[in-house]
Amino acid sequence: MQSVISILADVRAGKRTAREAVEASLDAIAAREPDVLAFERTADRATLLHQAETATGPLAGIAIGVKDIFDTFDMETRYGTPIYAGNQPKSDAAIVAMARRAGGAIVGKTVTTEFAYFTPGKTRNPHDPAHTPGGSSSGSAAAVAAGMIPAAIGTQTGGSIIRPASFCGVAGYKPSFRLLPATGMKTFSWSLDTVGLFAASVADVAAFATALTGRPLEAEPVEPASLRIGIYRSAIWNDASQDMRAAVQTIAALAADAGATVMDVTEPDLLAAAREAHATIQNYEAGLALAGDLALNESRMSAKLRETLLEGTAIAPSEYDAARRIARHARHAATELFSDVDILIKPSAPGAAPKGLETTGVPTFNKLWSLAGNPCVNVPGIADAHGLPLGVQVVARFGQDQRMLSAAAWLQSLLRAG
Repeated sequence: MQSVISILADVRAGKRTAREAVEASLDAIAAREPDVLAFERTADRATLLHQAETATGPLAGIAIGVKDIFDTFDMETRYGTPIYAGNQPKSDAAIVAMARRAGGAIVGKTVTTEFAYFTPGKTRNPHDPAHTPGGSSSGSAAAVAAGMIPAAIGTQTGGSIIRPASFCGVAGYKPSFRLLPATGMKTFSWSLDTVGLFAASVADVAAFATALTGRPLEAEPVEPASLRIGIYRSAIWNDASQDMRAAVQTIAALAADAGATVMDVTEPDLLAAAREAHATIQNYEAGLALAGDLALNESRMSAKLRETLLEGTAIAPSEYDAARRIARHARHAATELFSDVDILIKPSAPGAAPKGLETTGVPTFNKLWSLAGNPCVNVPGIADAHGLPLGVQVVARFGQDQRMLSAAAWLQSLLRAG
C-alpha cells in the first residue's frame, strides 16, 4: 500500500515531485483496477498531471479517491444508482473542495452502494475477490488496500467506514460527528451520516486528516503507563467470531505487556437500547431525505432500498422522537464510559469479510458509535488463517480524535513489532 506520510516526506525532501507521486498512483490504478473495480470513473490523466505540476499545499502529491455520493464539478456523480446517470454537479462538495485547496489530486470517484445503503456495487476485496469488500465506502477502502491510491474519502451512516476498512485491511477513521463537513453529499440520514477517511495505516490516516483540515490530528507519541484501555464487552460481544474476539484480546495483551492499564468495560443497558434505536432514526430520516427519489423512481430502486424507505415513511413522528431521546441520553452515557478509560477497543466487524458479493456484511459493531457520534478508527494488522484481515476498532470520547488516533497508532506499532 502507498503511505501518505512517505509520499509527503518525499515531496518535501525533493526526492520526487508531486506530479511523479500522482503519476505513480495513476499507473497503479491502471494496473489494479481491472481486478478490484474500485472506481466508478477516473479524472482525465493529462489534466491531473498538469494540476499536480503546480500543486501547492500540505496534500501536494497525494492522489485521493472520493466516494461517489460527493459532488464533483469535473466528474459525473451518480450516488451509486443509474437513476442519476448523467448528473453533473456545478460545484464540489465541501470536503472535495477542501482536498483540492490543500493540493490533493482528486483522481476519481470510488464505487458506492445504491444511495450509500446496502445493495452492493461492483468492487472486489483486494485480499480475495470472492469476498465482499464491505459497506457503502467499499470502493474507497479497496482502492487504498490495493495500493492504487494513498488516501480516500468515504462516509458512515451505520458502519461504512470501519467495516470496509476492517474487511480490506486498512485504517478507516470516522471522526467525531460533524468534524468533517457533509455539505454537497447525498444525504441518507442527517443525524447519522458522517464523513470519514481511509489510508494505509493509522498514522497515515491521521496525517491525511491533519493536512486536509489544518487541525492537530497527527499521531503523537504515547506514554504507555498513562494509557487506560477498556475492552468493551457489549451485549453483542459473542456475535463476533472467535477469531475476531481473539484479535481484540491480542491487542489488549500487547498493550498490557507494554505498560498500559487494560480493563473490561461492561456495556450499559442504555447503550444497548441505543443500538436498536439506530434503525428507527436512520429509516425515518431516509424516508424524508429520499422522498423525492422514491416518488419519481420507486420502480428503479432495489427491493431492499424501496422497502426501507417505505418503512421509514410509516414510522410515526412520535416513534422517531422517542428514538432521538434515547440517542440523546446515550450520548451522555457514552461520555461517562470514558471516566475510567481513555479509549475502548472492540471488534470492527463480526469477523473477516464474508464470502460472496451479494452482501456487504452487517454494521452490528458500528452503528452505536455512528449514533453517539464518537470518533472511531479501525486498526489493521491482524489476519485470520485464510489471510483475510481482522480489524480492531478503537473508540474515544467525543472530540478526543487526536488522542484516539495517537493511541491507535501506538497499538498498531505493537502489532508490527509483535
